[in-house]
Amino acid sequence: MGKQLVVFKLLNEDYAIEVISVESIIKYQSITVIPHAPDYVVGVTNLRGNIVPVIELKKRLSLPITEPNDETRIIVAIIKDSKVGMVVDSVSQVIEIGEGEMDPTPQMGLNSAVDASFIRGIVKIEGKLIISLDLEKVFFGNS
Repeated sequence: MGKQLVVFKLLNEDYAIEVISVESIIKYQSITVIPHAPDYVVGVTNLRGNIVPVIELKKRLSLPITEPNDETRIIVAIIKDSKVGMVVDSVSQVIEIGEGEMDPTPQMGLNSAVDASFIRGIVKIEGKLIISLDLEKVFFGNS
């Protein structure tokens, strides 16, 4: 049995997270800044009556920040029983991968500025490499 992944862009790179952790994908909307939050926490937003913390995923992954545009989305995920949102440049597709189709993270020479501890593995689809993120580590690990 395979896994489904939501593929999204940060800058010009493809990243993915497991569909099972995604509650919704919404257009970028108004975010209220929270004082004294970690620098990668943009603030909170109101999602259908629920207050959801939102992070700037690029900042959390130590990537350059860009301004939101019409393609910018907030992926709302459920991690450790908490709803959290993450800002991504765009969401492109949902893919299904079979067992064994995700390669482990290379220990050296990974051509990515992203902290390797945040990476679950690398998926090769149609000649492209897609970095699969471990959301629990992105949100709760290596703080």
